[in-house]
Amino acid sequence: MSIVTLLPFIVLIGAMFLMTRSAKKKQQAAAQMRDEMQPGTGVRTIGGMYATVKEIGDETVLLEVAPGVHAVYAKNAIGAVLEDSEYNRIVHGDDEESDTDTVVPDDASSLTEAAEDTRTVEDAPKADLTKKSDAAETGAEGQKDGKADGETDAK
Repeated sequence: MSIVTLLPFIVLIGAMFLMTRSAKKKQQAAAQMRDEMQPGTGVRTIGGMYATVKEIGDETVLLEVAPGVHAVYAKNAIGAVLEDSEYNRIVHGDDEESDTDTVVPDDASSLTEAAEDTRTVEDAPKADLTKKSDAAETGAEGQKDGKADGETDAK
């Protein structure tokens, strides 16, 4: 056999080696991240649920998903261990860089010009929802080009 016929197989084996190596690195990084979990740490599960770690077992972790609500998860179900500031920002809406001068209204009523527009629902113009007669519809269609009936393009 020649080198030319073996070359595709060598490239394929090399690619498989690189893929398994990167996958192993990702698995090791995830295991190290899970080992860094401590009670009180905020986490996100692989399903997207945010919770606080209460207890850590060998293969499981007890999470507090809401005040007083606990659930047991496999350690492999933890997708990310979050820093306190990130967890509080996501879960509680805390913002470290919040402007205390900024006031956000609860509704859009402050954005409208209520003082200038004093119309009520009764004053609003009524829409004509009645069906027009067939003759009126054909008359309007006949004048689409701006010419009355009988006019031609004679020059």
